[in-house]
Amino acid sequence: MTHDVKEIFTASAEHGDAGGPPPVRLDTPPAPAALAAKIRTLAPSMTRSMQRVAEAVADDPAGCAALTVTGLAELTGTSEATVVRTARLLGYPGYRDLRLALAGLAAHMQSGVAPSVTADIRVDDPIADVVAKLAYDEQQTLADTAAGLDTGQLSAAVTAAATARRIDIYGVGASALVGADLAQKLLRIGLVAHAHADPHLAVTGAVQLRSGDVAVAITHSGSTGDVIEPLRVAFERGATTIAITGRPDGPVAQYADQVLTTSTARETELRPAAMSSRTGQLLVVDCLFIGVAQRTYESAAPALAASYEALAHRHSPRTAAVPRDRAEPR
Repeated sequence: MTHDVKEIFTASAEHGDAGGPPPVRLDTPPAPAALAAKIRTLAPSMTRSMQRVAEAVADDPAGCAALTVTGLAELTGTSEATVVRTARLLGYPGYRDLRLALAGLAAHMQSGVAPSVTADIRVDDPIADVVAKLAYDEQQTLADTAAGLDTGQLSAAVTAAATARRIDIYGVGASALVGADLAQKLLRIGLVAHAHADPHLAVTGAVQLRSGDVAVAITHSGSTGDVIEPLRVAFERGATTIAITGRPDGPVAQYADQVLTTSTARETELRPAAMSSRTGQLLVVDCLFIGVAQRTYESAAPALAASYEALAHRHSPRTAAVPRDRAEPR
């Protein structure tokens, strides 16, 4: 390899249960308002004992903020070590920092902000209720993704992409659609970007990358092999690697220089993961694109204007093709 595999995946027994998720890197701890979103995002990947701690602090932040580490361990039927590991996984150096965040979250909730709930869509719901419930869930996903997004990681990703010789994007299924959206946006501001949905072509392209290039992997689960493989190759070739994922502790982060986390919305029978994850992914993609456009404005603005002018005639009603059966008789 050209550089070491991420430190996050070399964790010792000091930081985790055997078989449990590795600790996330400790950058800036999440703000109190972002704690609830962080818990929703990471809870599915936690061990069951850590989930009990996470559920307790999410359900009663004020009550848990008043507890010592021993008290919270007794309340959840876990150990003090599990409580500390949960705090670290959520992004806090220790339990004391988590308690402070819980106190802040409790104050935020008491300010009158409505609690976050997810309304399940039933098979017999009228269409008006479907619209209302989906709109609520989409808004919650966007809010959670924005609250949990590490702007330091995002800024580093923007810097790398803005100066990249070439940007390759990997995704399969619904994530491939998000990858194509990002590539199309970057092309319009004059950058060289390729979206790869075919895993063979993705690896073939990744082999050609080097230092100064950027590879972006989009995977909600963080464990999609067809996306991880080309990112690993790009990582080993020296490219700057970026992961957009709902599982920042997943295998994809092992080969990512920057990890941009999306919200993990609750999956339901009529709203599968592909639907809920796409909303957060598109927000992150838009943030990345706008940041790059800002950094490259001198070249991006003329490129956008040129692409708009080149396509404008295709949207003009005067040049639109008229179906033969609707044409005026001669």
